[in-house]
Amino acid sequence: MINRQPTAQTGAMAVVASLLEARTGQQIAANRTWRIETALKPVLRVRGHDCLDQLVAELFDDQTGVIADQIVDALLNQESSFFRDSGVLDMVVTAIDQRQQECDRRPRIWSAACSTGQEPLSLAMLFADRFETTGKVEPEILATDVSDAAITRARAARYSQFEIQRGLPVRQMIKWFEASGSDWIAQSSLVRKINFRRHNLVGDPAPVGYFDIVLCRNVMLYLSPVLRKRVFDLLAQVVRPGGLLVLGAGETVIGQTEAFSPSPRFRGLYERGAQSMHELGLVAA
Repeated sequence: MINRQPTAQTGAMAVVASLLEARTGQQIAANRTWRIETALKPVLRVRGHDCLDQLVAELFDDQTGVIADQIVDALLNQESSFFRDSGVLDMVVTAIDQRQQECDRRPRIWSAACSTGQEPLSLAMLFADRFETTGKVEPEILATDVSDAAITRARAARYSQFEIQRGLPVRQMIKWFEASGSDWIAQSSLVRKINFRRHNLVGDPAPVGYFDIVLCRNVMLYLSPVLRKRVFDLLAQVVRPGGLLVLGAGETVIGQTEAFSPSPRFRGLYERGAQSMHELGLVAA
């Protein structure tokens, strides 16, 4: 819950930070509150306000939730790019190859906190290329984000010239994207390879079914220890034993959860142990 009225001690910034944490679990450190005003400048401009206090006053009077959605979407860190940490994505492809050799079923991948879609689209391109050369079935890809606005953009798969140049090889751009004015739009045949859905890692139930690999990069950095444990528990529910968890370069499972441990086969990735849900304390006995 956020305070009905900001006090001299909390102020408008604290109210906004509290809203973000209540909705997504993400925390803004005291030394980074400057990011609030910077991120909310477009919202202030659209709503005709001169300062954050005016926006917060309107937030308290809003009965539709639209303003809260606009504030949260603006504050979320939607930094993303195509083929980000390409070596990691190459390991994901190799790992899926191994999983397919071990079992006769279609693999499943979850790109959690997928932002505006560059990560799952990159994976879809890699697996489409692999299918063309080897005939191996492409995995099912689920892509989710807490932001409705981000998921809407991901489904549209429309990117600016700046976004398209960030990590996307020219060969892939020509093959999978079409120019539309100053923007580039992914072909529908590529977008259809991905199931885009809204999902809140700290508030929603786990997706149905099990996944061979879950990518959840640069999310834990913004969560409190309590919420990190909650998210790790949720991920442990859906990663198959022997499956992999992919975190950001500055994140680790060490000291955070017993469900995952450093993978002996894939450096920097984490493997799901074979313990049962009861042993991990994830479900009632």
